[in-house]
Amino acid sequence: MSVWNKLKYALTNHCETKEHHEDEQLRSRYYKTTGANAIKVVKELIASSAEYELLSVSEERGEFSVATRRGKKAFIVITVISVRPFETAIDFSVTTDTKVLPFDFGWSRRVIIDLYEKIDKRLPYIGSGIHG
Repeated sequence: MSVWNKLKYALTNHCETKEHHEDEQLRSRYYKTTGANAIKVVKELIASSAEYELLSVSEERGEFSVATRRGKKAFIVITVISVRPFETAIDFSVTTDTKVLPFDFGWSRRVIIDLYEKIDKRLPYIGSGIHG
């Protein structure tokens, strides 16, 4: 990652994944599973974690609202999208609640990478940004 991108992520309090992201680690990730199974796995992951608190779940929309319990306070929206049978995308949007400074020194980016690593251990990973 370039110095400019490192600085850009350090000087913001929001980070999100998308299909065509310049940072490969922040591209939408696809898993070989059904949407219902992905929702179940993400729900179990968040519920069993001491780091995150599940605020709400909309299974019809495939969205989760999550807050962090440790470290900086952050609000996380997790979106699970079933692309086709046995191909499901998972995206994140993380906003850090910073009181003094308007940036989080890349903490929101690290939260996304941490969550992707945990999901990668539970679901068969296909690829990142593959429909871009």
